[in-house]
Amino acid sequence: MIHPSAIISPRAQIGAGVSVGPYSIIHDNVVIGAGTTIGSHCEIGHPSALAEGRPLCIGENSLIRSHSVFYEGSTFGERLITGHRVTVRELTVAGKNLQIGTLGDIQGHCEIGDYVRTHSNVHIGQKSKIHNFVWIFPYVVLTNDPHPPSDTCVGCEVRDHAVIATMSIVLPGVVVGEDSLVAAHSSVSRDVEAHSVVGGSPAKFLCPTSKIKLKDGTGRSAYPWTTHFSRGYPEEVVKEWLSRIPEAGQN
Repeated sequence: MIHPSAIISPRAQIGAGVSVGPYSIIHDNVVIGAGTTIGSHCEIGHPSALAEGRPLCIGENSLIRSHSVFYEGSTFGERLITGHRVTVRELTVAGKNLQIGTLGDIQGHCEIGDYVRTHSNVHIGQKSKIHNFVWIFPYVVLTNDPHPPSDTCVGCEVRDHAVIATMSIVLPGVVVGEDSLVAAHSSVSRDVEAHSVVGGSPAKFLCPTSKIKLKDGTGRSAYPWTTHFSRGYPEEVVKEWLSRIPEAGQN
């Protein structure tokens, strides 16, 4: 359903079953996949010379909630989900089922893998590279300028299954390793080793992730989190995770 107050360019490519809410604007250089829902007061495909003429492509069955702004030039896989008042700049490429929390901000020129989860008020600086199945919690900032203000841009890298807890900041060029955990309120200025926990300001190594136990009385390790948490992930993905651990049961 297209609301009568929505403004949609005749040049935009709109898939079957797309819904556009009241007062939203769909610009020229936009491709929206079938089954996608655009909330009210959104601006999709905001024109920008920085997009180098590339279209904004939104994958099938996505949901973009109200008051969100997407510039032209980025590509998102199927089942993109956003909160409200999200901003996404140019030339980001993201995989399937990216979730961007309310007031999330992606500054463009980013690479984002499959099934990445970012909570509310997360800022992802330009040239960040986020791998698959990453969790980034509220008010996290991924920075990119090593001596601001300058024209030097060095993005962060966050590898598969890493978790960055709330109100942490990752400084330019830092690599957060696979299956690692950055504790809340940390300032990360050095690379984080895989399977390790870091915390503090500046962040320091605290322990292997295997030392963190679930607070459910079982005594099981909380990490890798894929051994006990599966909500919202496809069955085939969860089966692959569980195949890695002996005597694994469903969460």
